[in-house]
Amino acid sequence: MKNGSTDVAKAAIRLAISTRDEERAIIEELNKKDFKAAAVDIGGDLISSIPKIIERTLVASKKTGIIKDYHVHEGAVAGAIMEAITQVSPKATGFNFGGKIGIARYDEHISVCLFISIGLLHLNDLAIGLGHRSIPNIGD
Repeated sequence: MKNGSTDVAKAAIRLAISTRDEERAIIEELNKKDFKAAAVDIGGDLISSIPKIIERTLVASKKTGIIKDYHVHEGAVAGAIMEAITQVSPKATGFNFGGKIGIARYDEHISVCLFISIGLLHLNDLAIGLGHRSIPNIGD
């Protein structure tokens, strides 16, 4: 397996769409392949939740060792999650949502996937966004 940007994106998507039980197994599997991975739940009103979404993504990335405490790493993760938010915002703006963020890294590739369920009365719509960045292996 080459483990390029496509593989890292697939890993982030798998994490974002997984249940909590599946998530643990996926992270173990990815760790055996030298990936670093994490997932975090999110929800609320999209526009007012953007700072919290970015914060949770950064905290999960640092806490699990996906990134180091370097502004280049933080900027890459923040940029990737903002890209994902931009992709889902046309559907989710003005509505409440719940969902999950999947974060995966292998070498210099990092992908962040945002998978959400958007509340529309008793019908829920779904949206998925994906951001990718390349980051240097500073201090790794």
